[in-house]
Amino acid sequence: MANLHAVFQPIVDVANCAVFAHEGLIRGPSGSAMHLPAALFRSAGIAGTTDELEFRAAEVILSNYQSRGAHLLFVNFSARTITQIGSDAGRDLFRDTLLRCRMPARSLVIEITEHERVADHAGLAHAIDFLRGIGVAIALDDFGDGSSSLRLWAELQPEFVKIDRYFCHGIHADGKKVQTVKAMLRLAESFGSRVIAEGIEEPSDLRVVRDLGIAFVQGYSTGRPALLPATDILAPALAVLAARDIAVFPELRRAFHYSPKADQLRVAAPSITADGTSQQLLELFQCHPQLHAVAVLEADRPIGLVNRRRFTEKYMLPYYPEIYGRKSCTVFMDRDPVLIEMSQPLEELVQVLTSEDQRYLNDGYILVDAGCYAGLGTAEQLVRSVTELRIESARHANPLTFLPGNIPISEHIRRLLLGDNGFGATYCDLNHFKPFNDRFGYWQGDKMIRLLASVIVEQCDPQRDFAGHVGGDDFVVLFQSADWESRCKRIIARFNEAALTLFDADTRGRGYIEAEDRQGNPTRFSLTTLSIGALHVRPGAFHAPEDVASAAATAKHRAKKLTTGFYLQPTQSPEPAPSAEPAHASALVA
Repeated sequence: MANLHAVFQPIVDVANCAVFAHEGLIRGPSGSAMHLPAALFRSAGIAGTTDELEFRAAEVILSNYQSRGAHLLFVNFSARTITQIGSDAGRDLFRDTLLRCRMPARSLVIEITEHERVADHAGLAHAIDFLRGIGVAIALDDFGDGSSSLRLWAELQPEFVKIDRYFCHGIHADGKKVQTVKAMLRLAESFGSRVIAEGIEEPSDLRVVRDLGIAFVQGYSTGRPALLPATDILAPALAVLAARDIAVFPELRRAFHYSPKADQLRVAAPSITADGTSQQLLELFQCHPQLHAVAVLEADRPIGLVNRRRFTEKYMLPYYPEIYGRKSCTVFMDRDPVLIEMSQPLEELVQVLTSEDQRYLNDGYILVDAGCYAGLGTAEQLVRSVTELRIESARHANPLTFLPGNIPISEHIRRLLLGDNGFGATYCDLNHFKPFNDRFGYWQGDKMIRLLASVIVEQCDPQRDFAGHVGGDDFVVLFQSADWESRCKRIIARFNEAALTLFDADTRGRGYIEAEDRQGNPTRFSLTTLSIGALHVRPGAFHAPEDVASAAATAKHRAKKLTTGFYLQPTQSPEPAPSAEPAHASALVA
């Protein structure tokens, strides 16, 4: 275990833009196969000297730091070794080490590693009590990377929790990671722990974790491990932390973590077996006047469906009761009814609505549980439920362009207003889009909307500018780029040019669309172009997201009257602060 030396990586205080602590890391001989700790501990594991190496590594780190560092020092110990510190011999050895290295206990933070392998929870808790008793703080390392991490967090209540680098690396482009880290921050608030984000290597990731409210960060972006503890953070990281611009959080492509199932469509309804007679079926309908249909079963499995109206109209004809009254009711059933499994996600039932088979509109459908009869459903329920689901989903992410919908737009405006730094708010709308849709069809209309979305995204800085799709041909873009007015004008120019390719040659040659107006009169409309209404939102000018959206929409209406297609609203005076906290904006005004 000779030739070991320590290196130190800074842990940065985000709010104060300063070094808060260092993590001490052990290294073997430079240029050798034993230089990195993974190789060192693998070799020690083979030799059976892992515990000895841990204590020796800690002693080297403490000795190298005590005369150089003025901040807290984080040192790694496995859960097994920490448990041993709780013994009489372990406590004595630990105290002696601190004394020999002249390291104040209050300056030390022990990181618990390999916590997924904890076998003796009581022994670990006993050791933690001893360490806290002498002034040592506790950190849980790599949270999210072990099955027992959450239990240890709840049991030990560590002062610090390090989020595993998996959740932070690339977070600027992953909406799932953003939501996961948000959940961890809520846990940290409940447990009274401060969070450290590990693996921060890119400025874009640093910007996101800064705005998520994470207290401390560690990674190559803020400082690499070095022989001497750093006193300052790297200049590029300082620029990110000190900047007043607001990070654009990536959005989830799916609006819901839980998708409703078809079982919510189920209506409990009586059935009839295949050997039931037509007269019994008639009596069943008479006893249950609300039934629109009855399922026919064989061994609890549906084999057909009888529509009430069609059955009663036919069965009431002359001689039908006499001929069919004692015969099986299967004579009147549809032998190929629409079957829907109860566990099927509701969003997948769009295919039922759009299929060529539209029998469900009159007959409804049968709900089954693992093939067995569970109940009936009506067309009205299906249409309403699927429509409500898609509307709610579109509020989070537009299904056509996948851009954020009303709820994320409102939330980002709220964050920008709280940032108190000013930003550009714009509302984009197409001119004469309805005539284009009527003349060339909805498929081509969707293509034009996707074209507009792609042009907007192309002209936005993904780290500073937020593009949202309110619905239809309405888009909201929130700019923090300094040249945002020029970007708006480029969006208009590039869209207007690219949109020409969506018209046929004759329409392009004429320069107008021939379509009907809202009263049904043949009318000539100009070719579809883009208008953008804009305003520079100065600090204090607005206090609620819906007010910003309303002002941008007003500017958009004025832009549509101009040949340039761009209108910049004059600067507003700050509004007086509201007397009460405004209600959360769940949707934007168009």
